[in-house]
Amino acid sequence: MTIAEISPGLTLIGGSLLIPLLRGRLRSAYLVLLPLLGLAHLSLLSMGEFGTVQFLGQKLVLLRVDRWSMVFGWIFMIAALISSIYALHVRAPLQATAGVAYAGSAIGAVFAGDLMTLFVFWELTAVTSVLLVWAGGTVSAYRAGMRYLFMQIGSGVLLFCGAVVQMNATGSIAFEHIGLDGPGGWLIFAAFGIKCAFPFVHTWLQDSYPEASEVGTVFLSAFTTKLAVYALARGFAGTELLIPIGALMTAFPIFFAVIENDLRKVLAYSLNNQLGFMVVGIGIGTELSLNGTAAHAFTHILYKALLFMSMGAVLYRVGTVKGSELGGLYKSMPLTTVFCIIGAASISGVPLFSGFVSKSMILSAAGYGSYVVTWAVLLFASAGVFHHSGIKIPYFAFFAHDSGKRCKEAPLNMLVAMGIAAFLCIGIGVMPGPLYALLPYAVDYQPYTASHVLAQMQLLMFSALAFSVLMWTRIYPPEMRAINLDFDWFWRRLLPTFGGTAAKVAGAAHRAADATAKSTVRSARIAIERTHGLDSRLAKTWPTGRMGLAVLILLLGYLLLYYV
Repeated sequence: MTIAEISPGLTLIGGSLLIPLLRGRLRSAYLVLLPLLGLAHLSLLSMGEFGTVQFLGQKLVLLRVDRWSMVFGWIFMIAALISSIYALHVRAPLQATAGVAYAGSAIGAVFAGDLMTLFVFWELTAVTSVLLVWAGGTVSAYRAGMRYLFMQIGSGVLLFCGAVVQMNATGSIAFEHIGLDGPGGWLIFAAFGIKCAFPFVHTWLQDSYPEASEVGTVFLSAFTTKLAVYALARGFAGTELLIPIGALMTAFPIFFAVIENDLRKVLAYSLNNQLGFMVVGIGIGTELSLNGTAAHAFTHILYKALLFMSMGAVLYRVGTVKGSELGGLYKSMPLTTVFCIIGAASISGVPLFSGFVSKSMILSAAGYGSYVVTWAVLLFASAGVFHHSGIKIPYFAFFAHDSGKRCKEAPLNMLVAMGIAAFLCIGIGVMPGPLYALLPYAVDYQPYTASHVLAQMQLLMFSALAFSVLMWTRIYPPEMRAINLDFDWFWRRLLPTFGGTAAKVAGAAHRAADATAKSTVRSARIAIERTHGLDSRLAKTWPTGRMGLAVLILLLGYLLLYYV
């Protein structure tokens, strides 16, 4: 077996085991070298299925290479490289080890050709990524990590059950188009939906990402949800139920992001918003919309990582990312400010930045498909994301009122990582051709037409004007210390309360039924004794375990006598 027949994810997973054994500059060099080796490994792959194994009558495919897996493989490996560079200042090896293994698990899942192999890597992403949440080092980070792990493991359980049901129904566990024609498909759909942060099960994202360390959040932003996007595109392309789900995902986070004070939580809501665009593209299911989904996942990983890196640098230097406690940091961190603005321009879809060349494909697909309401919701969501990520993040962190905080610029490794991401955000926006060449289907799309550019600039200008008017009239919600109530109240409060009450009722019913059964058995035994004059001393005095042993001895004796 050659290296071209081995999953690139195993390169990172296996290589991560050596990270704790290294120290100092040797570890730093190795952290950069490992994803570079992964990129070289990717370049050696050829289309097809490799590493096939027969297991319980089913074919397991450890490495399936096609255009879908390659586009996600490239961006995941690039994200692993950028995140590793960003983590070079961290002395403790746990975060880097967990981060690289987590990236490798996501890449292994992308190249999995069957549902069981997907399940193994799916659960590995959960186990490795929760360590990044716990690396936050606080009690709230530990608790958020436990909730995160519960949701991620639950997603894996649904995936496993769905795979078993699907195998019984179709005789195959191949990871291809699944659809919603049977119960197996619905179980797998639910598993992918949890990991993609569908509405009502989305709160694990906003709960856990802001609690992780500055390094952990950058790793987390790249892989888990985009792996779910890939899985949905692979298994449920053209499923129209995804269109309203995705439209809702783009809209509702805006209202939470506008009033949120924690700027990393604002970015978490913004991440949810951007996922909605990708889910809509999958639901539409045309070649243009699916290309838009893949392209938007690619660009989103870069600009979202850039925004999280800039806020991570602020957290590292200042100790907080609360909007109410920041402002004026452009004086101390000018390079970080510039990089943050580039990320903000990219997520807002400003022409000549990466978000414009990917998001416009999904909007065009919705328009061409006559999804008028969905198109209008996406347009509203585009204006909203400019408000809360394009303007709010850089404004309240680096400008607004001067908080008086003065600090050093971000460490060199952080600046290098942000510089790479910023360069790619601009490069893809100016020259989208190389990205379009990676997409799953042939691209016949021109983002820089007069109508596209003019419409987007009008949207951005009116959105900026609205923000300015709201700030001038003091209608815009001020940054303040507060806890915003999301649907997690249901999972944290209502469900445990309901579950506790249900458990008490079930316990009482069980005790009543048990007492009734014992009374019935006692009455029956007495009746039998009176009728037949039987001695039930053995049944009265021997517990169930001893009775089972007695029966086993009798059976063994019978067999011995039979064969003798």
